[in-house]
Amino acid sequence: MERVQGPGDGTEPAEGGAAGSRRRSPAVTALVVLAAVGFAVFALLRVLGLERGWPLVPALAFTPHVLAAAPVVAVAAGLLRRWRSMAVLTAVTLVLAAAVVPRTVPFGVTSAGGPVVRIMTLNALGGGADAAEVVSLVRDRRVDVLTLQEVTPDLVRELSAAGLDDLLPHAVDRSDPRGVHGSTIHSALPLTDTGGGEAGRDTFAMPTAVVRLPEDGDGDGEDDVLEVTSVHVPPPLTPSYTDSWQGELERLAEAGDPGTMRVLAGDFNATLDHAAMRALLDAGYLSSAAVRGEGLEPTWPVGRALPGLTIDHVLVDPWMGVAHLEAVEVTGTDHRAVLVEVSLPSPR
Repeated sequence: MERVQGPGDGTEPAEGGAAGSRRRSPAVTALVVLAAVGFAVFALLRVLGLERGWPLVPALAFTPHVLAAAPVVAVAAGLLRRWRSMAVLTAVTLVLAAAVVPRTVPFGVTSAGGPVVRIMTLNALGGGADAAEVVSLVRDRRVDVLTLQEVTPDLVRELSAAGLDDLLPHAVDRSDPRGVHGSTIHSALPLTDTGGGEAGRDTFAMPTAVVRLPEDGDGDGEDDVLEVTSVHVPPPLTPSYTDSWQGELERLAEAGDPGTMRVLAGDFNATLDHAAMRALLDAGYLSSAAVRGEGLEPTWPVGRALPGLTIDHVLVDPWMGVAHLEAVEVTGTDHRAVLVEVSLPSPR
């Protein structure tokens, strides 16, 4: 009968020997199973839209990063021969990919045939954004409508001194000395303030204005109009703010006049992986970044050791075209400015 030699004999141990036991360590198995279960629970929350309250809401913002990690952990599980865990992690990868990857594929129209409007939005970080850079962007990109969040009266004065009023003379000013609570809308075209949008204790100013575009020559004697909201939804960083976050997104999703083209531009503190954000899109909007296939372009945080998230958006009416999108860093703020060129439908 052939003798199975041990380690001291210079040969490999038999399957199931000491080395085999180490390969099937219960502790390692438990860790791999816990990882697989954690990824699976995360995927279920994302796909079924079950995240509610803090800390689940902020956690879902990292879905693209979880997707990037899942196949790495799946490969590790395979190398450790934990086949069931590998299968679960592979399924998680496929499920999350189905949710995330489509926003990297362009769809929709680049031109709707009607008037073109260039829109820029920026969170100014408590009034800290460099006013001269903001005005330079407006001038160089020929911006027609600018929405700002976290605007102080001091920043409004700095922007005016830097020449913003010459470029965008019409404004709705809800700036606030508290910094994060203030928002504004600036336009090269005439504006009508629709009222409301005031800041509260756990909510920020979100003014809405009607922008009147030049008559397009369709013969009806009427100008086209575009309703624009400077969006700033509270960050879901505490239970109280998370409740306000949910309520503000639901309010934005409330149906408006079906005959009015609308744009929501600003800091939503939400990604397309949040159920509340997807419900807002279902209410009648498209993500301009997703239309351009740039739905994973991070807008925050700039200059911090944190994973990039796409929380600043320009949401447009489904009938509008999106021809261009750009995200630009601005000194003095940890948000990137988002610039979008949109077009309204041509007259019928």
